[in-house]
Amino acid sequence: MDFPSALRERRTRGHLSQLDLALRAGTTQRHLSFIESGRSAPGRDMVVRLAEALELPLRERNELLLAAGYAPAYPESSLDDPVLAPARAAIDHILRGHLPYPALVVDRCGDLIAANAAFDLITEGAAAELVGPGTNVYRLALHPDGLAPRIRNLAEWARHILVRLGPLEELRAELAGYVPELEPTAGLLGFAVPLRLSSSFGELCLMTTVTTFATAVDVTLAELKLEAFLPADPATAEALSAAAGTMARPQECGQS
Repeated sequence: MDFPSALRERRTRGHLSQLDLALRAGTTQRHLSFIESGRSAPGRDMVVRLAEALELPLRERNELLLAAGYAPAYPESSLDDPVLAPARAAIDHILRGHLPYPALVVDRCGDLIAANAAFDLITEGAAAELVGPGTNVYRLALHPDGLAPRIRNLAEWARHILVRLGPLEELRAELAGYVPELEPTAGLLGFAVPLRLSSSFGELCLMTTVTTFATAVDVTLAELKLEAFLPADPATAEALSAAAGTMARPQECGQS
């Protein structure tokens, strides 16, 4: 996609007028109109400012720079790169610190990067090919050989998962095929959609939170998500504490 079209598409997707975006980027509507029509070629600094004003993910900011004919501004390092060693250490620390509750880290596609030992209670009984570093946690959640048979509120949870897939259209199409035609339970769901999961320690009722590296300037790091499970009732807290005694050593970030 050429730069004017790419910029216009992202501005429209963000529901911003030319004036709104111009004000955010510190330019004029007239100048922005010239850029979007191809009558004016923006400098590199202007492209960066426009990308920031659009609040684009770092990967998309690089794509916008490339479309304008400039080199990417944000590096994309391997997670094993020494430059990301402090981030890996922070992730391992958070995973251990969340015990006895499950926690995991995934990349932008939902592929598992790391998990703590408590996550074994979530995955128990799942097919081996669906579990472990590099496997997709969304597929694990909804596959009939994964968690699906143990999820007591599958309709609500499946809808929650499918909505989170964003631009992963191929994966969404696959997972939608695993979900039965069930209507979500009528009535109030509460303040959050819980995961109600059968386990060897009884039924678990779990809430989830997602953490990202908000100030990351590396594409890889910016796209990591740390998902932590928390007990939604006292019985689940007791079950997770009871399971803690059977836990293995936590899987460190980057290990396979």
